Amino acid sequence: MKLFKNLSRSVKGKVAIITGAGSGMGEATAKVFAEEGVKVVATDVNLEAVKRVSDEINTNGGTCYALHLDVTDKTEIEDCLEESIKKFGSLDFVINNAGISSATALEDENYENYWDDTLSVVLTGQIKLIRAALPHLLKSDNARIVNISSTEGFGASPYHSPYTAAKHGVIGLTRSLALELGPKGITVNCICPGPINTNMTAAIDEKDKETYARRRVGLKRYGEPEEVAHATLNLCLPSSSYINGVYLPVDGGLSIRRA
Repeated sequence: MKLFKNLSRSVKGKVAIITGAGSGMGEATAKVFAEEGVKVVATDVNLEAVKRVSDEINTNGGTCYALHLDVTDKTEIEDCLEESIKKFGSLDFVINNAGISSATALEDENYENYWDDTLSVVLTGQIKLIRAALPHLLKSDNARIVNISSTEGFGASPYHSPYTAAKHGVIGLTRSLALELGPKGITVNCICPGPINTNMTAAIDEKDKETYARRRVGLKRYGEPEEVAHATLNLCLPSSSYINGVYLPVDGGLSIRRA
């Protein structure tokens, strides 16, 4: 006799669109999902990079289709979705990972350009893709939206106000949509990575990384993209059907440290 309802942990055969999949956390997410049997549409503004990711996945027995996608371009989003449905016939997961980050002081003469560019990619790009994907997600029996924010989404750093504001916005968007789309069978959740070894952090000196991690991170190290990817995957499992509207720090304990 079974004591519990049989909630599956398999995502095999599901279809996911992952933005910013040409490197870092997006690349890791595409590979982790593909290893679990998900049919992946890997997108990025750098088509060469995302084709490399796709080729690696397909060579290793996974299923991946690479597409160029600028998440600020509504027409490109619509074309991407049309091509994805033609290729795989359905859509179950939207993973909003695309992002940019630039340090800038408030007095910088280019500040407003940084602001507009950051908000367009990090926040507005997410809702554009969600809105376009919604008709397809409503047909899925396991629809999931996972937005990638950051620990900047509930904290702050100086000289990153556009990025910080955008990431706060991602959490707010996630929580509001979770209430709006939950009754329609779509869960909406958010991952908040802390310090991760990606292209965005590659320019930081290794000694500085070690010092920061030792002082601020409970695990005393930077995280790896694959660790974020597995957290994202967990939110898409059928057995995660009652997780909705959360923002999950994947930060090695950074956000709970007080001393």
